[in-house]
Amino acid sequence: MVLLLLAILLNTMARGQSAPGAEVEPTVQMLLHRIEQLEARVAQLEAARQVNSPAAAPSVPASPSRSIAPDKTSAQSESEGTQQVGMGTEPERMDFSKTLLRVRGFGDINFHGDTQKGDTTSFTLGQLNLFVTSDISEKFKFLGEIVFEGGPDNIFGVTRGENNVFEVDVERLLLQYSYNDYFNLSVGRYHTAIGYYNTAYHHSTWFQTATGRPFLFQFEDRGGILPVHTVGVSASGAIPSGRLGLHYVAEVGNGRASRAPFLDEPVQNVIDDQNHKAYNLALFARPEAVRGLQAGFSVYRDVLAPNQSPRIGETILAAHAVYIRPNFEWLNEALVVRHAPLGQPHIFQTPGFYTQISKRLGAYRPYFRYQYVNGSDRELIFPDVGRRQGPSAGLRFDASESVALKLQYDYTTIRNQQAINALALQVGFTF
Repeated sequence: MVLLLLAILLNTMARGQSAPGAEVEPTVQMLLHRIEQLEARVAQLEAARQVNSPAAAPSVPASPSRSIAPDKTSAQSESEGTQQVGMGTEPERMDFSKTLLRVRGFGDINFHGDTQKGDTTSFTLGQLNLFVTSDISEKFKFLGEIVFEGGPDNIFGVTRGENNVFEVDVERLLLQYSYNDYFNLSVGRYHTAIGYYNTAYHHSTWFQTATGRPFLFQFEDRGGILPVHTVGVSASGAIPSGRLGLHYVAEVGNGRASRAPFLDEPVQNVIDDQNHKAYNLALFARPEAVRGLQAGFSVYRDVLAPNQSPRIGETILAAHAVYIRPNFEWLNEALVVRHAPLGQPHIFQTPGFYTQISKRLGAYRPYFRYQYVNGSDRELIFPDVGRRQGPSAGLRFDASESVALKLQYDYTTIRNQQAINALALQVGFTF
């Protein structure tokens, strides 16, 4: 265009001369000839570009499953897409414009002391919990909980692990498939649907009203008596029931290893110690007539194989009724753990329950909990538990939307031992 304008200008100037000179006319002709050459070259290049452009190939409708990976150039992606169309196969791709890896953090710091012989008053770093989620596609989602925590000190009078050493645990690792409201499938490591507390409150103390979990739902590595974690498959969903709001959970997994020997890893993450699998079925209702009410029961069945002992049939029956509103909370759960050594007539039954009630008053939430568990001293799986019971009273103060301060007093009586008085101050937070 520049050359064309220059030629027109020169041509006009030449015509404006009263007597064009011999030296001007050849120059104008040369410029016009050069313009014609350039125009021909441009047309040639345009034709070549149209022939070699991917746009000339059959068009493929764009879809979220075919978005371009961030580590590829656009040319490479277009080339691969053209090749896949020609081959007639095209794998589903992740939509990076919609898939987002989300990480939420939780933590707590504690100061506690008690009157149990051998214990010391200490500041304690609690769990650092990274809650990771990702929407892989419309139907598939990922969920994980990665927890950094210090080694346990003294649990039921027995030292487990190393003190003052932080370890990393993958507490939950799930691939979830959602077909509809009536069928959802999860595979991986999950919290077993025994009762209510275990699936309502996970590894973050920030979500819980109290400073810790009830006796019954303590984690396995902290002396708990329940198979809190399971590696396997879990199906859940709603049951068509109108305003009754019925739901189900059906699970099958590795179960847990016996607590004998005491230091074994209780969650069988990689290898099951036997071919038999653990089963769990839970049913609960959330009636629309009473907002915040949930009531249900669960049945868990497994066979344990402790060292130097006969195989033991394990059955756990649990029932719960909870009522939760924004300013009021009332939790009630009861269960019995039944151990029946195969080939022997004697059966060991360990009953337990807890009740917890709290009321929000502005930023303050006072709460009260009473709990009870009674294990036989001859119990083959957890003889160290015995009978323990007692009240807990505390106050939670929400300093902000992300920080909570808790003060809790515990009084616990233990069979054949002196009663224990304990006081704990906790700072729980999310980030």
